[in-house]
Amino acid sequence: MIRITTGIYRGRPLRMPAGIRPTQQKVRKALFDILGDIEGVSFLELFAGSGAVALEAVSRGAASAVLVEKESVCVEVIRENIAKLNASNCRLLPVPVYEGMRLLFREGRRFDIVFLDPPYTAGETKKILQTIDEYDILISDGLLVIQHSISERLSCRHYLIKEAIYGDTKLSFFRKIPD
Repeated sequence: MIRITTGIYRGRPLRMPAGIRPTQQKVRKALFDILGDIEGVSFLELFAGSGAVALEAVSRGAASAVLVEKESVCVEVIRENIAKLNASNCRLLPVPVYEGMRLLFREGRRFDIVFLDPPYTAGETKKILQTIDEYDILISDGLLVIQHSISERLSCRHYLIKEAIYGDTKLSFFRKIPD
């Protein structure tokens, strides 16, 4: 079990689905320390797992969060975590990530911050970055944050503004080139 680190839900426990690689508390804390004030932002978490990152964002003042996750065991845990916190400004899309991005694009949704923690498999992150660019779900000057293996080299059409390493995990922060 993990807990929300700060904000309105500080200290509240979250359930974790079995068999996932959750974002460690120290990495979540570092992520939000780097992001700074996120009051009022729209937040998208892809490969949401337990929903801990998006729920932390809402706890810290994000206006809304969308969580995309396809695994049924994770979907049930996310629903339970959202309900336990009574986080009415969270929306769960229980679909594959690519389908979720397509749905959000068709709805005209764009986000201030897009966070993704894809499986650490070869090529997955590259495909996702291409899809994010294709569907244009990040606002002009928005932030794209990717949690990935330190051995994976990333490139996309956005500006790399910061990288932070925590053990075998790297957080890469990209700023979208303004439209």
